[in-house]
Amino acid sequence: MKSKLILITIGLSMILISCSKEKQTMSIPEASIGEVINYLSDQGVVDNSDLMERGVRQVAKLWLPEDGTNEEFVSFCKKNYISDPKEKHEVFLRISYYLETIYGNYNEMVLGLKLHQDEPIGELYSIDEFFSGYSPSSHLSDDFYANKIAFIIALNFPEQSLKEKEALTERKDWAYARLGDIFTSRIPADVLQNAANAENEASLYIDSYNIYAGHLLDKGGNLLFDENMILLSHWNLRDEIKANYSQSEAGLSKQETIYEVMKRIISQEIPSEVINSGEYEWNPYTNLVFQDGKEVSFTPESTVRYEKLLNNFLALQKVDEYTGNTYIERNFSENMEVSVEDAISLFDNYLSAPELKDVARIVEQRLGRKLQAFDIWYDGFKPRSELDEDKLSEQTRKLYPDASAFEKDMPNLLIKLGFSPDRAKYLSDRIEVDAARGSGHAWGGQMKGEKAHLRTRIPSEGMNYKGYNIAIHEFGHNVEQTISLYDVDYYMLNGVPNTAFTEALAFVFQKRDLELLGIKDSNPDKYAMDVLDKAWVLIEISAVSMVDISVWKWLYENPNATASELRDATIRISKEVWNKYLAPIYGIEDETVLGIYSHMVSYPLYLSAYSFGQIIEFQLEQYFNGKNFTEEVDRIYKLGRLTPNAWIVEATGKPLSAEPLLKEVSKIVNAKK
Repeated sequence: MKSKLILITIGLSMILISCSKEKQTMSIPEASIGEVINYLSDQGVVDNSDLMERGVRQVAKLWLPEDGTNEEFVSFCKKNYISDPKEKHEVFLRISYYLETIYGNYNEMVLGLKLHQDEPIGELYSIDEFFSGYSPSSHLSDDFYANKIAFIIALNFPEQSLKEKEALTERKDWAYARLGDIFTSRIPADVLQNAANAENEASLYIDSYNIYAGHLLDKGGNLLFDENMILLSHWNLRDEIKANYSQSEAGLSKQETIYEVMKRIISQEIPSEVINSGEYEWNPYTNLVFQDGKEVSFTPESTVRYEKLLNNFLALQKVDEYTGNTYIERNFSENMEVSVEDAISLFDNYLSAPELKDVARIVEQRLGRKLQAFDIWYDGFKPRSELDEDKLSEQTRKLYPDASAFEKDMPNLLIKLGFSPDRAKYLSDRIEVDAARGSGHAWGGQMKGEKAHLRTRIPSEGMNYKGYNIAIHEFGHNVEQTISLYDVDYYMLNGVPNTAFTEALAFVFQKRDLELLGIKDSNPDKYAMDVLDKAWVLIEISAVSMVDISVWKWLYENPNATASELRDATIRISKEVWNKYLAPIYGIEDETVLGIYSHMVSYPLYLSAYSFGQIIEFQLEQYFNGKNFTEEVDRIYKLGRLTPNAWIVEATGKPLSAEPLLKEVSKIVNAKK
């Protein structure tokens, strides 16, 4: 499912987490910079000469001719450098208050502008697309440079390197460092707005991409699914594959049919006429379309999917010239604070682990057949795989006929997880539940007093089990968002190091979804099943992350590519990653399933967050064992936005690694031999 920690426009997110290494011609000569540094040093009250010099040089780098003359630069720095530590801290608190006010209100504006796109409130009109794509914060950065606020912040709270941040010990210094991340580059408002428009158009396309499963034909031309079943790609298609592992032969036929649908979407051979439409019957095996029993002509979607991805690339590439680095570097080294090389190495080492072949043989034994490509979503290690999803849906529909019913039950759900009644009420009062037009997401607040939003798809007959499972996942996000906004000591530390860390808590919650329904897992092999499930899921999402990264690398190598060339490259890369890592495990080659993920189209390079989130979740679960779960969740998520390694060490006492998972897999596999 799609889950995002902070769903704000690209314009605002680029202000919150700015970019460094700007390639612009410095307008301030070294002599003027030296004059400022010497003057401030001669005052004898500089708290940290290295940070002072860095702040002066950062302002000089950002200062353009339209900002003033050399003399005005010198005068500005002399006047606005804060030498007194007490005054500096007071100014820091003022800035934090002002930024919280601005970010929070912009967030509320974006929520309102995207209301009809995100929630199923009537038909979507073209005017909705225009408003939802508007980024009200796109001029904020320009304004802050024009009124010199950006320069005051950069001068007194300059950017610090990842190594320097990880050497910090005081919470106040961490907060100062996060303020220093904000103004390190100047990106024009029109460039930010263009990026926001591209992301919004891609999201709108993805959120409205439904397959009418009740009109799908199997190999023999028979209808398989409930006539009213509508599945959003790729999330619901994937979840329907998961749901059919307990339905023997009929379930296998459904899974194979859905995989054929997926392959047609990836190749863009899917008929446009069957997207968001129940007017036709479609056989994805033959790719023939029928109406009233008669074959009719159709138009393949062709390249629309890849046009949206390409537009995102082109818009984000325009940001590169103002930052001096690529979006790949910005996403990993700066936003995630993990280098792309380290991410690739982590995924490569995990996917190459020999233990994974042993897990695959266990899956085959449990299935009683050879693995097929769609078995990347094998769900049989989870207790729900033994349950009838239709009966689960009956239960969830009765419990949650609409969004308000789930919202009212949130305190009870938290109490079941172990939170005290007062704490459960505190958290639930700060979360609002809405029906989602798409698959669902969690949208956090950006200022105290603002609620987080939990969104999941809720059909007219009530919340089915798929929607409930997603809702519990998003609930985990919302709890994190609430704790890390309301309970951190400094606003500039609100949030988590990167989106992987909120995904981790969402996975922790999601794993307890049946427990919250009162369904106990009495399996004596529960721990072993949990470990094997985690290992299997991590194969899937790590491989998909490798495809995502490889596609973006290809785009930078081929910046003038057409949408059709991107389509072909994505299919080729999907096969290459499959053949390198999964073919040795599955025993089949040239599968394209890794190219189906909707995130690749609408949420650039987000998929790696899921991989890291799975690893972090396993470390957290191991740490939670034998401890008070809810007390630890509160403690850990109050840490706020430290760097990834500092956070995981503070949280669990151990560095981030997939090795603990592989060691547990090895123990379980050896015990079964």
